Amino acid sequence: MSAPLEFAVDTFGDVTVGADGNRVPYAQVIRDVVEEAVLAESVGIDAFGIGEHHRDDFAVSAPEIVLATIAGRTERIRLGTAVTVLSSDDPVRVFEKFATLDAVSKGRAEIILGRGSFTESFPLFGYDLGQYEELFEEKLDLFAHLREEGPVTWQGRLRAGLKDQHVYPKTESGRLRTWIGVGGSPQSVVRAARYEMPLMLAIIGGPPERFAPYVELYHRALVQLEVPRLPVGVHSPGHIAETDRQAREELWPHHRAMHDRIGRERGWGPTTRERFESEADEGALYVGSPDTVAAKIAKTVRALGVDRFELKYSSGTLSHEKLMTSIRLYGEEVIPRVRELLAETPAAVPTA
Repeated sequence: MSAPLEFAVDTFGDVTVGADGNRVPYAQVIRDVVEEAVLAESVGIDAFGIGEHHRDDFAVSAPEIVLATIAGRTERIRLGTAVTVLSSDDPVRVFEKFATLDAVSKGRAEIILGRGSFTESFPLFGYDLGQYEELFEEKLDLFAHLREEGPVTWQGRLRAGLKDQHVYPKTESGRLRTWIGVGGSPQSVVRAARYEMPLMLAIIGGPPERFAPYVELYHRALVQLEVPRLPVGVHSPGHIAETDRQAREELWPHHRAMHDRIGRERGWGPTTRERFESEADEGALYVGSPDTVAAKIAKTVRALGVDRFELKYSSGTLSHEKLMTSIRLYGEEVIPRVRELLAETPAAVPTA
């Protein structure tokens, strides 16, 4: 790797349950997310991300506002999204909001652009789901032009064009760090390379090693396009406690409830404890003691040669207190252990 491995955490602002067994109000969940980010910086985590959602089980629909609040409480940690649903937003407004976040955070803003894993934002903002692919393609193209921070001349089919138009504010660095989130489509991997944007792989099921061909494809595309090497990151879910047993017992009921709720919407069958244990053992679920999670992260980094590992630390209604413990253990124990393990056996760097 050309730069030190970055460690991040992210959340969708999952609506949690309090000690009384009742759902925590949205407002308190948002305030809790701010405290989680402050803790993340204090324990040495490099970046903090918040996903955008527009549904009952997630509290954050405007991550840039929450991130701006976090910026005022922190000094070092990078602040971004996980993801921004560009398809149902306006690229100009997205750029303006994150350039503003970059200003108030003194250059710490970044953004992950993606389609998102849910579609509630499309009818909410008046977009046609039948144009799902075309909306993202067109808006990403416009956003790529906006990142140059010069006068923009652009023409699309679904949005009014721009002619020699400046967008403000400009960033101090002249370039807003922008990733593209990808769930496993080769076309999306090549698109990220074509737009010269870092690649964030959402690995949420199955062995992480199966994504090695996508990393190799990305690096190969960069070489063919004569683009300098860019970072690759992995986003995966997990939970950390003092012991493997404790971590799994804490996570399981919340993981099951979330999986089955979404499954009913999408036609999946209910999950099983056996499947959960399999994902924890060999799949993309990083759950266990600090040593167990560190070993699994190190294995993934070695296999894929990535530049960032991003843990989605929230999981359905898992309580704020347990989330804080997970963040603390990730920063204080997991990250140092991963660095030790990688120093013993360096990660592979995929070649073109």
